[in-house]
Amino acid sequence: MLKILIPTLMLIPVTWAAPKKWLWPTTLLHSLLIATASLSWLKNMSETGWSTTNSYLATDALSTPLLILSCWLLPLMILASQNHVAPEPENRQRLYISLLTSLQIFLIMAFGATEVMMFYVMFEATLIPTLILITRWGNQTERLNAGTYFLFYTLAGSLPLLVALSLLYVSTGTLSLLILQYSEPLHLSGLADKFWWAGCMLAFLVKMPLYGVHLWLPKAHVEAPVAGSMILAAVLLKLGGYGMMRMLMILDPLTKELSYPFIILALWGIIMTGSICLRQTDLKSLIAYSSVSHMGLVVGGILIQTPWGFTGALILMIAHGLTSSALFCLANTNYERTHSRTMVLARGLQTILPLMATWWFISSLANLALPPLPNLMGELMIITSLLNWSWWTIALTGLGTLITAGYSLYMFLMTQRGKVPAHILATEPTHSREHLLITLHLLPLLLLILKPELIWGWAA
Repeated sequence: MLKILIPTLMLIPVTWAAPKKWLWPTTLLHSLLIATASLSWLKNMSETGWSTTNSYLATDALSTPLLILSCWLLPLMILASQNHVAPEPENRQRLYISLLTSLQIFLIMAFGATEVMMFYVMFEATLIPTLILITRWGNQTERLNAGTYFLFYTLAGSLPLLVALSLLYVSTGTLSLLILQYSEPLHLSGLADKFWWAGCMLAFLVKMPLYGVHLWLPKAHVEAPVAGSMILAAVLLKLGGYGMMRMLMILDPLTKELSYPFIILALWGIIMTGSICLRQTDLKSLIAYSSVSHMGLVVGGILIQTPWGFTGALILMIAHGLTSSALFCLANTNYERTHSRTMVLARGLQTILPLMATWWFISSLANLALPPLPNLMGELMIITSLLNWSWWTIALTGLGTLITAGYSLYMFLMTQRGKVPAHILATEPTHSREHLLITLHLLPLLLLILKPELIWGWAA
């Protein structure tokens, strides 16, 4: 664990010490080395249980894929932001990279934490760099409004969790995940216990986000700079799912009764947010709402608490992280050329940038879960476990997958096909940097087809 954490910490002095000319190449290379080194965590995946460095930081089959995803994303964010931040003063560029690095530090400590309280502190700490990214480097004036939404939704959701964790500590005497799995099951039955359950779950459901508390997400995505959108879609939403999986082991007997309304909300949200995507004019907003719809499936899979549901949720979280991050990068390449996120104003780009259209095509197909991609594998496992739980769910999930296919194709056709509008005159050609960026997103996704057990979690 420390072999990744210490180089990541040292990336901050590197950022401030590097000469201006070499700022982006050195930070990119350093973070790519960290990402490559993080792949060594995969060698312990065959073992169940924890592989620890000390009693506070450890990895197991559930946290390893998410840790590697967090490390993999930093070089990609640096690659994506280079053009966007280059005109700014030198110190601001350094601060920008430092914020991205600090996000990675918090995420490694959140996913690696064995103490639930340490997880909670890191879960909250990720708010600060993200908030600065949205409010300082966002595109429009609404970014302050978006930052407020983001902060208050997540804070209001996670304060009950703090109280719930304190109560858990009082009743069990420990918050270490290593010990909690062996402690006696809690006898939960009263009304107060039900409130406690809701307090534990609410923070994660807002972070996921569950349909109904999702309004902060499209705002934050639309206003955030490209790196903000990437880390938000790829890793920060996964903190919610990871936290739910960890806490449900402790909340066991109550979940069977109390999860009904949340599963129904999640499944209804798949259809509702999918329908919103079908009539979206703003490209980034469409991708953001599609994230809510995919996370609805993940919430359903986790709350059913079957091995298939958990495995499907973890696979879908990893696959969605790579896909949706790639889509935000592609949306950003369009935005840098047309300076508009409205899809009607930037059409027919296939004739101008043919190779970009290929990336758009592959990413859109990944988003609609084309076989044999991991996206489909995750969705099928969740849908199967939902079907075993109640066969009524097939109506909602089936309609949801249909709508997903609809808006993914709509997004591809709107941006790539058709006649080029008259106002697009001189378009900058695509750069190798952009092609490398999308390749590094889609290559892991395609390689996971060959060895999916790396992201199966506990079921492997």
